[in-house]
Amino acid sequence: MTGRRTPHLPSQGAELGTAAPFVPRLGDLAADTARSGRIGVVVTLPGEDSATTYHLRPPGGGPAWSAPADGSTLHPVPAQITHATLLPGRDAVYDQRARQGSVPVEFHFEDGSTREGSLVLTSAELERLYTQTSRLLDIHENALGDDA
Repeated sequence: MTGRRTPHLPSQGAELGTAAPFVPRLGDLAADTARSGRIGVVVTLPGEDSATTYHLRPPGGGPAWSAPADGSTLHPVPAQITHATLLPGRDAVYDQRARQGSVPVEFHFEDGSTREGSLVLTSAELERLYTQTSRLLDIHENALGDDA
């Protein structure tokens, strides 16, 4: 043993996790836990223009507020998902034991990024999806008939 404290042990007061701490930059969206999760755009950094705290302003404008210089109350605001599409070349699977199906999808975020995932459906949800997609196919076929 080296006698050094090991920061990843919860008994020593450090939180578990491997994520790097959030260090806001100018223009980042941040949720401020000291303000009930209020979301703001970082408009001034500590040390910039003799500021001793972060300054945030609501995304649509409005009065700015301050957050501690250590950023301890600020958390990143993830990009929101805009839609999901089927992953090409990947088939859905059904797990008989769990009685659920899994459809491979790609999630598209408002910042243009994507991430692969799965749409997991119970038997009842599979039946509902079948009914809804069948209705959409009927509408599509009728629209094709109207174009002829």
